[in-house]
Amino acid sequence: MQAAVGTVTGRTTSYPISESDIRKWALAVYWPGQPPAMFIDPAAAAKTVHGGIVAPEEFNPFAWIAPAHEAFIKNAGKLENNNPDNPEIALGMSGPGLKFQLNGGMSVEYGVRMRAGDVITSESSVGEYSEREGRLGLMLFSRGISTWTNQKGEMVKRTTGTLIRY
Repeated sequence: MQAAVGTVTGRTTSYPISESDIRKWALAVYWPGQPPAMFIDPAAAAKTVHGGIVAPEEFNPFAWIAPAHEAFIKNAGKLENNNPDNPEIALGMSGPGLKFQLNGGMSVEYGVRMRAGDVITSESSVGEYSEREGRLGLMLFSRGISTWTNQKGEMVKRTTGTLIRY
């Protein structure tokens, strides 16, 4: 399984972000309150360190439809609901054979802010594996990484999700 670390499992590219997309997202996220001006007012946003309208960090350019998605999963037809071995089966490998799984949480790292005109690419990959002893025995921690970059190659956001299996 360690050989799979770094393997790209999918890539999605967004449509160009518009100021209208940013405004609508900010209005929805801050409802019923008023969103910060840097998300909706060009004149106020121009006076900030960003020099113009930027998207909230939690903005998702893939929330609607994406024009391009590539999946690099080899065995999608062999995946079963709630099978703890699915991450490895999808990569064409044998899984660890553990019976239970739970969400171990996620961490997010933010980079440059998204702006109108940006085209975002999300690349999903296999993160590290580690083991830890728990009350029920040995647990396997596996991580999935989703890295968003803009058209300049700048990192916008990196999310690391952890799956705990035992």
